[in-house]
Amino acid sequence: MQKRLFRLLSVLFAFTLIAAACGSDDDSETATEEPTAEEPAAEEPAEEPAEEPAEEPAEEPAEEPAMEETEEPAMEEASSFVSLDDQCASYDGLQAPAGFTANLVTDIGKVDDGTFNQFAFEGLTAAVECFGIENTSFIETVSEADYAANIATSLTSDPNVLVTVGFLITDDTAAAATANADVDFIGIDQFLVEYPENMVGVLFNENEGGFIAGALAASLSESGVVGVVGGREDVPPVVKFVNGYSAGAKSINPDIRVLEIYNESFTDPAKGASDAAQFIGEGADVIFGAGGPTGSGGVKAAAEAGVWAIGVDQDEYFTTFTGGTAPGSDKLASSAVKRVDLAVFDNVAASIQDAFVGGPYILSAANNGITYAPFHDAAVPDEAAVAVEAVRAGLADGSIDTGVCGIDGLFIGEGSACD
Repeated sequence: MQKRLFRLLSVLFAFTLIAAACGSDDDSETATEEPTAEEPAAEEPAEEPAEEPAEEPAEEPAEEPAMEETEEPAMEEASSFVSLDDQCASYDGLQAPAGFTANLVTDIGKVDDGTFNQFAFEGLTAAVECFGIENTSFIETVSEADYAANIATSLTSDPNVLVTVGFLITDDTAAAATANADVDFIGIDQFLVEYPENMVGVLFNENEGGFIAGALAASLSESGVVGVVGGREDVPPVVKFVNGYSAGAKSINPDIRVLEIYNESFTDPAKGASDAAQFIGEGADVIFGAGGPTGSGGVKAAAEAGVWAIGVDQDEYFTTFTGGTAPGSDKLASSAVKRVDLAVFDNVAASIQDAFVGGPYILSAANNGITYAPFHDAAVPDEAAVAVEAVRAGLADGSIDTGVCGIDGLFIGEGSACD
């Protein structure tokens, strides 16, 4: 197989990979999902073929204020966040040259979907404002079949930099980068053994984010049962979140029961809500969502049912729970955050400075790229708050390992790419 190749890669990225120190006995219980014959449409059918209408200027006044409102409070309150305002100030007045263009193509979903598509868009929006970029646009992807076409459509505006979002769009991004050497490509969650010189693959140690969420869940749980609603099992970041969650929970309570499920779609919040209800029925009193809007459906349903919930990707207090105005806001304990926005922002800046370097761009707890959101309205007990911060700090300084491979998300010692 690719084991030797990954072994070589793990040496190259040794500073990001995780050794087996937390124990890898995986006695978590997996709820088997029956494959559904239908994939709920994220968009109305009329939008699919129309690439031109799908492209909307990111500069429209109605779009950007909404992005700012969801971003600022979270950045100011979270303990290990670097705000995009502060990041902008660190560039000391850097301005894009006249005509500089920065575009974005989402994964399946929208720029206001409350998950990593939105976080990527917020990073681009902040860069547009900070660096005075005049030309920018985005395309929202309806289905996997549209990836290549949407990238091609975005390239017709001759962008200097193009952000594409999601693991599933990796191959199409790499092909476009190879064919367009004058464009800098930023691929979110996109892993390649070898990258084109003009493509950055933004990778995250989601196993650390899941570990933080699991430690918080176990610290909050009174029943000794917690659950995680995941996205697609063929997407490594999802597996890293799910297995990291299990490992983190067991680091606090070795006897805890972890219920987990993977889903066929990232865009089915009703299915996520059903998963959460099933887990709650089995005694779970904390639910973590790690599957885009599907996972968010589970988070929302859990909180509305009065059990603890933990979000993912960005601070779901400001997205799923609309800044605390939605029912259940007081039960959202936190969110496992991956700083997609910061990765986009800094790589756009590198492109402007002609300092763009292709290859992996890895964010972890050590560089504040993986963290957790504030507790906001949730009455998280002091002992749980202390425990989760100790775990985050331990991951950041290297004194805590997740025991989960940072490449494929499998447990180390159980056939992972890190073995």
